[in-house]
Amino acid sequence: MTRKIFISTSSFAQHDASPLKLLKDAGMDVEVNPYRRTLTPEECLNLYQDIDGLIAGTEALTAEVLRSARNLRVISRCGAGADSIDMEVARELGIKVFTTPDAPTQAVAELTIGLMLDLLRGVSLEDRFIRAGMWQKNMGNLLSGKTLGILGLGRIGRRVVELTQPFNLKYIAWDISPDRQFGDKYGIEFAGLDELLTKADIVTIHLPYVAELKGIIGERELSLMKRDAFLLNTARGGLVDETALYNALKGRRIAGAALDVFEQEPYAGRLKELDNVILTPHIGSYAKEARVEMEVQAAKNLLEGLKGQ
Repeated sequence: MTRKIFISTSSFAQHDASPLKLLKDAGMDVEVNPYRRTLTPEECLNLYQDIDGLIAGTEALTAEVLRSARNLRVISRCGAGADSIDMEVARELGIKVFTTPDAPTQAVAELTIGLMLDLLRGVSLEDRFIRAGMWQKNMGNLLSGKTLGILGLGRIGRRVVELTQPFNLKYIAWDISPDRQFGDKYGIEFAGLDELLTKADIVTIHLPYVAELKGIIGERELSLMKRDAFLLNTARGGLVDETALYNALKGRRIAGAALDVFEQEPYAGRLKELDNVILTPHIGSYAKEARVEMEVQAAKNLLEGLKGQ
């Protein structure tokens, strides 16, 4: 029996055909996202009605969408998180859900470090100055010797620690379930959120998005940070109150920020007006090698989930 599969990610198999070949060799009838962007709930309602399996991106898989997809048996997320999926309804409907948590780890960690260095040395800002006809040198700072505050010491947070070892950083972390063994190995101090924010020169967020963590960095939390501190979020939109961040950056109450994720994507808010923030369009996993690995794993997860269905 041929199974109908829909792939909603915007760039699936663009860099390597092997993930798509896995599905077609298994006899799957594959359709891909015709819009090459994140689908709206209304588009999902139209496209998912007759599918057996879904390789999902970051589209909102709401209760309405899941209930309308009458034949859907497996969702294979091409990515680490499942916060865009109504998991309670998925369980109720007997839909299996898979993710690819390991594949994007290196790519997101490397992007995080790149953004740190960019913020500290003002690389993007200097580029804009030259393009505007200005030869304007601004003094930056070293990453070496700084105190790095990490919110969320999961796969990506731990990898950031491992990759930044040559910079002789001090580490302070906040995590719901602290990995004490890892912390002891790398000399990480575990602390409460307020203490971390007051001590860190750089705060980087690597938390999952759950309702309890929405807006975990808001006006009060930003007021605790040093005036010369930097904030990075390469985790999930909604963890940072973007209005509060705009006000803090505009008032120079913190030195700068870098965001790869936003509460609403594509982002069209006021942070674009500021020169002390770096904005990237959710490209954490967009390294070719990592992306191919994610897609292959997502395809394998989907096929495994459909066995016996």
